[in-house]
Amino acid sequence: MRQLTALDAQFLNAESATTSAHVAGLAILDPLGGVLDRETLAALLRERMHLSPALGLRLSEVPFGLDHPYWEPDPAFDLANHLFETEVAAPGGEYQLADAVARIHAGQLDRTRPLWEMHLLRGLTGGRVAVYTKVHHAAIDGVSGAETLAALLDLSPEPRVIDVTPPPAERGPGLAGMLYGAAVRTAAHPVRALGSLARAAGELDAIPLAAGLPGARQIAQAARLVAGDRRPRPELPGLMAPRTPFNGPISAERRLSFCSVPLKDVKDVAKRHGMSVNDVVMALCAGALRTWLRDRDALPEEPLIAAVPVAVRTAGARQLVGNHISAMVTPLATNVADRHARLHATRSMMRAAKRRFAAASSSWLHELCSLLPPPVTRLASPAIFRLAAVACPPINLIISNVPGPRFPLYLCGARVLSYYPISVLTDLSGGVNITCFSYDGMLDFGVVACPERLDDVWSLPRHLRAALDELLDERVGDELGDGVGVDLVSG
Repeated sequence: MRQLTALDAQFLNAESATTSAHVAGLAILDPLGGVLDRETLAALLRERMHLSPALGLRLSEVPFGLDHPYWEPDPAFDLANHLFETEVAAPGGEYQLADAVARIHAGQLDRTRPLWEMHLLRGLTGGRVAVYTKVHHAAIDGVSGAETLAALLDLSPEPRVIDVTPPPAERGPGLAGMLYGAAVRTAAHPVRALGSLARAAGELDAIPLAAGLPGARQIAQAARLVAGDRRPRPELPGLMAPRTPFNGPISAERRLSFCSVPLKDVKDVAKRHGMSVNDVVMALCAGALRTWLRDRDALPEEPLIAAVPVAVRTAGARQLVGNHISAMVTPLATNVADRHARLHATRSMMRAAKRRFAAASSSWLHELCSLLPPPVTRLASPAIFRLAAVACPPINLIISNVPGPRFPLYLCGARVLSYYPISVLTDLSGGVNITCFSYDGMLDFGVVACPERLDDVWSLPRHLRAALDELLDERVGDELGDGVGVDLVSG
């Protein structure tokens, strides 16, 4: 059995009555004249579950929470506890689908079973169906989530042949081994915590909230010198998150919206202005958030602060359960009114953040999660998150861009039309999360929000459309520019 890391366990610790820490995706499918039903999905899962280790493992808790849990095979696994079917309310359009998925997304996963669910949603317009899948963030990150999805999908309507040989069963440490390991790690924790504190201190000026403390840059430089790290670090702009309606304690309710952006248009903008696709994505988000805040007289003078998850998974870790991620923190140019100035400000901010991230240790997020002993972290995390949301939120929101395939994929013979990622909300990270996934010539955006923080979640896709249209309008005389922008999912 593999033990959860401090970062993996933190996603468990973050859960509370108002926070569910799973990541999810919503696939819209065209059955292509066939039938996609629960029985067909069940047969596929039984055949391919072994390709994704996270789907067959459950948590094995250490007594009294003395240490981080372990992953163990579920000896009583029953697919009926994980695969469900739901009828979307009439008329089966995008709003009804989003409402149905939002209710499912708000519910927490059962920790006595493998931490995932799949829901088949029927009754959509045009004969389409949808499949919503959620997996706990303790088990997967964005990259491993995409790999889990890929295990179930095919390159053509004809399913590929899969070797169904199950992997060898893993033997765990047993109760005595867990307690012995907990005792050893508890005794050694003060030393490990000092090491984590020293390594985190070396990046103090790049950690949100901490970067705004007096002397943060000088402390970070001193910590790096003591550790023998003399690599220069590019300076970052201010990382103090301003007050916005997005930040504050969240409720248990969720709202969801989604839209698809033609990737070609985004690439055209990126090429014209000498930047990356991800830079344009960040600029679109900055423009959409600026418009939302301005319309409510809530636009701060300072730029919003966003955390951007970054995969640090190595080739040897591809089959491991858990998280191999860090976070790049950057300002958003929400304080810049002109569209072109905002675009170029975004490029400058992202370049500075990328240079700093490349030069710095990518483990600071893990080091922060390792500072306190597991029993203390488990009890204190929800309260710390809620207190920070009230007193001084470290960031305003999370924005994530997950790369996907450029070609169509199929599930049980049905073509995947779109795939909308749906992520996590916490008191600490804010009441709105924007995630996009590149697929088959499109960028599919999923927006999840707490209705007490953002009451009209469908406004953000409209603002994303307007932000892209503004950048496309400069193609005067280009016949391809007329009428090309962002298409909301029809329904």
